[in-house]
Amino acid sequence: MLLRGYGTAGPWGWLTLLLVACAAWASEITFELPDNAKQCFYEEIVQGTKCTLEFQVITGGHYDVDCRLEGPDGSVLYKEMKKQYDSFTFTASRNGTYKFCFSNEFSTFTHKTVYFDFQVGEDPPLFPSENRATALTQMESACVSIHEALKSVIDYQTHFRLREAQGRSRAEDLNTRVAYWSIGEAIILLVVSVGQVFLLKSFFSDKRATTTRVTS
Repeated sequence: MLLRGYGTAGPWGWLTLLLVACAAWASEITFELPDNAKQCFYEEIVQGTKCTLEFQVITGGHYDVDCRLEGPDGSVLYKEMKKQYDSFTFTASRNGTYKFCFSNEFSTFTHKTVYFDFQVGEDPPLFPSENRATALTQMESACVSIHEALKSVIDYQTHFRLREAQGRSRAEDLNTRVAYWSIGEAIILLVVSVGQVFLLKSFFSDKRATTTRVTS
C-alpha cells in the first residue's frame, strides 16, 4: 500500500512526509501533528475493496484530534471531532483516490502524536491452493491457525505498546505538574516566612519607638 501525505504543518509537515516515505510499504504510521495544523493522506483504492481506518492519539493535550475521510467525489464517509481513538470500516464504492485527514487546528499551543493503521483489502491466502475445493491437510490447517494467532498477537502487541506510550506520556505530564506545584509551594512558603520576619520586626520597632517617646 502506498500512502501519500500532504499537510499544512510547515517544517513538521516535511518531517511527516519523510516518515511516510520511509514507511510507505507499511500500513501503520506514527507522526507528529503540531498545533493549529492539519495533515492529510491519500490512497488509491479499487472499487469493492474493504478498508479499515483505525487511529489513536498517543500524546498531547487532551489526547484528541479531528478525523475526516472523503471519497474520490468529495463525499464525506467518516467525520469525527475531538476523538481520542476510533475505528471505521468501509467498502470502496468506486475507483479513485480516497483522502483522510487529521486536524489539530482547534489547539493553539499543544501538538499531538497520532498513530493510524489503514488496511486496504484482505490478506493474501497463506497457501496458493487455500481456496481450492478440497479440504486442507492437517498440517496446512495447523499452519493457518498459527498464522491467524500470530496476527492476533501482533495486533495485541501494537495495542499495548500504544497504551504504554500513552500512559507514560500521562505520567510524565503529571510528574511535571507536581514538580511545578512543589516549586510554587516552596516559593510561597519562602515569601510567607520572610513576610512574617518583617512583620515581627515591625512590631518590636513600633514598641521601641513608643517607649522612647514616653521616656523623653
